[in-house]
Amino acid sequence: MKTSRNGPQNFFTTGGKQTSRFRLLKNRFLTGLCIILSLLTLVPLLSIVILVIRNGAPLLSADLFTQLPPAPGLDGGGFGNAIVGTVVMVGISLIFSVPIGILAAIYINEYARASRLSAAVRFVAKLMTGIPSIICGVFAFAAVVMTTQKFSALAGGVALSILILPTILLTAEQALLGVPEAYREAAFGVGATPFQTIWRIVLPEALPAIMTGVMLAVARATGETAPVLFTALFSQNWIHSIMEPSASLSVLIYNFASLPNDHLVSMAWSASLVLVTIVTLTNVLAQVIFAPKHH
Repeated sequence: MKTSRNGPQNFFTTGGKQTSRFRLLKNRFLTGLCIILSLLTLVPLLSIVILVIRNGAPLLSADLFTQLPPAPGLDGGGFGNAIVGTVVMVGISLIFSVPIGILAAIYINEYARASRLSAAVRFVAKLMTGIPSIICGVFAFAAVVMTTQKFSALAGGVALSILILPTILLTAEQALLGVPEAYREAAFGVGATPFQTIWRIVLPEALPAIMTGVMLAVARATGETAPVLFTALFSQNWIHSIMEPSASLSVLIYNFASLPNDHLVSMAWSASLVLVTIVTLTNVLAQVIFAPKHH
């Protein structure tokens, strides 16, 4: 019996088509699965946003931003003091953490990348990212509150600075690592010193990524409750000095949400909406202002 000359070729051609069709179907299935899972990750976020807007928007008014919390049993009032207190404490935390974090990142990446000290700093920073925030509050309580004998916005800022310092340091280091080595070599080739190279070449190139890390740190610090509760406590009044107790949005939400008063619970929802809005606008503005320029 004779076999067709094209028999084996047809067999392999058919098998190749079946394999290609199977790979195409597999690729489409996995692509669709990734899209579905990506959309599922948005469900919790959208649920939170919708819930906060639905419960917090009805009470929004200018009075919320300009008045103090109401006395027990009364309606009206606002949480302007909590907004100011949050801004003050986050600002204090940035004053402490940003210079230290960025300068440490410059040292371990530009001056002593492979030294034992740099490895130890990286290890400690990564270890601190997993420390519960309440531990930072307890440390600041022992170091600042017990020393000054008073709760204060300064103590709250110190606690938040300890909390966000590892984030700023690690993100700044990655930003510096992202700058091509050719930029440094070109600067050294024209006679620039290491300081001039870092200040004029490396830092401007890494600035957008560094600011992204700073904004992530701001978002975390703004929403923290335990460290602030241990150090700044709370106040029903406007803040006049960083050495006195201060209100904050996160602690106000914690206090008001647990009270048997419908108006205060509604104010807690409105404060949650304001807090989410502040964090979102801060991140958006940072992306717009510090976005890398394409020439």
